[in-house]
Amino acid sequence: MLTIQNQTVHNNSVPPQTKTISNHYDYNKVFQFLENKGQELYGPKFHLHEKDTPIIYKLAAYYLQDESICQAHDIDLQKGIMLTGPIGCGKTSLMTILRYLPQQQDRYMMKSVRDITFEFIQEGYDIIHRYSRGKLYSTEFRNYCFDDLGTEKNMKHFGNECNVLAEILLSRYDLFVAGKLKTHITTNLSATELEEAYGNRLRSRLREMVNLIGFDMSVQDKRK
Repeated sequence: MLTIQNQTVHNNSVPPQTKTISNHYDYNKVFQFLENKGQELYGPKFHLHEKDTPIIYKLAAYYLQDESICQAHDIDLQKGIMLTGPIGCGKTSLMTILRYLPQQQDRYMMKSVRDITFEFIQEGYDIIHRYSRGKLYSTEFRNYCFDDLGTEKNMKHFGNECNVLAEILLSRYDLFVAGKLKTHITTNLSATELEEAYGNRLRSRLREMVNLIGFDMSVQDKRK
């Protein structure tokens, strides 16, 4: 079980492995909750990895809206999260269990970007509206975590090619500026690769929309 102290943490530092309780949260209990939830969803072999402590710590502080910890790590609570890292580092499973930390109204839906593009083939441009502004002809807004950004391809509907995720994210940017929703993302892509795939305009908007938190690119594939 991971144990952490979160009183004297500085940017890019690893929390000392002690059992001190935060002035807001006992992060040892938070980590235990996350591990229990992971085992509930993925089976008894699921475990949080010691090397991932700094990443999990910052993400947990964000989703618990722990202002003092987030301020120490330059995490903006008004923005979403973009979690980056190599294939197999645990981005999807981690974001899946972290969605149980926020209050109900702040929870997000996990959605594979590949599934969205397949839906676009079947249903067309209504899909862009669904994942940006909610149901057609309604004012329903929803927080999403778009999983594996960059694994989808441009899709065609009746011969018209569309970068579906770029259109969705650009639309969500307008709602983010209006303070109506947050967007979370997981991706294997670097900043340069994101710009190559989606253009400078979207990359610029993503800087405004999300906090970038990343695994070291040398982390081993946990699925092996």
